[in-house]
Amino acid sequence: MQKVLRDYEVFQFPNGLRLVHKQVTNSKIAHCGFVLDMGSRDETDAELGIAHFWEHMAFKGTSKRKSFHILNSLESVGGELNAYTTKEKVCFYASFLDNYYSKAVELLTDITFNSTFPEKEIEKERTVILEEMSMYLDAPDDAIADEFDAQVFQNHTLGNNILGTTESVKRFTKANFQQFIAQNTDTHRIIFASVGNFTLAEVLKMVSKHLIDIPEVHTVRERKPFTTYKPTSVQKKKPISQAHATIGCLAPAISDARRLPYFMLINLLGGPAMNTRLNMSLREKYGLVYAVEASYTPYIDTGMTSIYFGTEKQQLNRATDLVLKEIKKLQTDKLGIIQLKQTKDQLKGQLAMAEENNANLMLMLGKSLLDAEKIDSLDEVFQQIEAITSSQLLEMANELLQIDQMSTLTYLPE
Repeated sequence: MQKVLRDYEVFQFPNGLRLVHKQVTNSKIAHCGFVLDMGSRDETDAELGIAHFWEHMAFKGTSKRKSFHILNSLESVGGELNAYTTKEKVCFYASFLDNYYSKAVELLTDITFNSTFPEKEIEKERTVILEEMSMYLDAPDDAIADEFDAQVFQNHTLGNNILGTTESVKRFTKANFQQFIAQNTDTHRIIFASVGNFTLAEVLKMVSKHLIDIPEVHTVRERKPFTTYKPTSVQKKKPISQAHATIGCLAPAISDARRLPYFMLINLLGGPAMNTRLNMSLREKYGLVYAVEASYTPYIDTGMTSIYFGTEKQQLNRATDLVLKEIKKLQTDKLGIIQLKQTKDQLKGQLAMAEENNANLMLMLGKSLLDAEKIDSLDEVFQQIEAITSSQLLEMANELLQIDQMSTLTYLPE
């Protein structure tokens, strides 16, 4: 069944698996990969970290390849094979010269669906992941982000650390991986995303023989919604030289109509640009921090806003007060015509540049189709941005950034 979505084309196979493709004509590099609707929030208490561990193990052997052959297959011709895990997704993907497209599809299908989880490789990768966990714990900015998730989403799987715990990682067996995959795989919730200089017909010719024979699988899995948020404040002493702080609260879900204007509001407050309000205040005006950022992470049924900065211990209260001051400004001072236009233009430019990265575009296609069952073109997104008003931003700032609903987590030097 073929369906055209403006710039993007979607084809669904009889087993439920969907292909989404965008043809680009200005590059010899192609990108493709599987986006699976499962992640750390789908783990049981006994499975903490298993989705991420599986991401590693996919490269460690299949029914017809050993680890070396997987790693060497695309790398030897200048390509890149990669994967990542989030709270709601596992992705396996590759970038390569487009004449190796068929080779990449076959390899990705093999590691996604035919992993054998050799016992020796499990033991080796277990050590690697424990080292990865130690590395994160040694980086306060990474550790505080994970711990803040657990604090905000207390007693819920959205608070699970994607890496798992030392205890859980140490006990996983081949049977555990097979059980997790069997319980969470649904071919109707898997997208094969593709970007390259091919027509849909050309892509189908290369991928059909690999995807059509994947057995159809239906699983019944209900994600428990998070409904028990209460603002909390926690301070911890750490063997560090600088204080680190995270401030945040719940935010709109992926399907919420306020998602894009709220994203623009957070981008204005502390997005990646150097001229954000938080950066101009805490760093440029007062020199209290090296980096300060605000982020918005939407999930299927909820979302989270977090503001992070590191500063000298004696400057912590002052920096925190400045963060709250900037939030209050968003709640009291409506953007003028020029400010609103600049905020819109900045976001449009950032989104356009992000879409220039075809690997990111490919992954976005897959995630958007899974999460929203549609893909908005850049022009459509621009139209939605242009429709945002100053009154709308002011209203959202007051409704969604209430100071008394903020949680805080602070690391203090011992």
